[in-house]
Amino acid sequence: MKKFIFTAFMVLATLTLSAQNSKPAETPKDAKYPEAPQLEFVLQLQVDLGQAYSLGDTPHGRRTVIPITGGTFEGPQLKGTIINGGADYQLADPKTNRTELEAIYSIKTDDGVYIHVRNKGVICNTKGNDGKPSFYFKAAPQFEAPSDSPYAWLNNAIYVCEPAWSQRPGITLNVWRVK
Repeated sequence: MKKFIFTAFMVLATLTLSAQNSKPAETPKDAKYPEAPQLEFVLQLQVDLGQAYSLGDTPHGRRTVIPITGGTFEGPQLKGTIINGGADYQLADPKTNRTELEAIYSIKTDDGVYIHVRNKGVICNTKGNDGKPSFYFKAAPQFEAPSDSPYAWLNNAIYVCEPAWSQRPGITLNVWRVK
């Protein structure tokens, strides 16, 4: 045990010294903060939804499940359908008007490749600093594509999405890759 503690201490000391001796990333002299990462549009999902049902209040909050029954998606490098059988699992806190969501489903490209999607996010309906109503809905989908497929590039990036409001039933989500 003493050897482990000593080794852990030495690793921490080495990392601390390295951090102290390393030069911080430079920012332009006229910039107060670093530039934000850029976004690149990847796809739009037109998700068909089934009838939502509630488990009621649980120890973690009010649980609602919204079945994902199908739909389509399209972007510059891929196109296809959303597979029936997934769901959006939402956990709401009515006291804070905040909902955590986790949608788990699969998509199938037009050339027959299945891709697993897990999309976690936050919906918050509160008041802003100015007292006006504020609505926030953002999520971060993760894609799991076969490594030997033309869509393996989806595995190697961070993505963000938000809804696009339309007249169609279900939900429309726009997805961007963080560059």
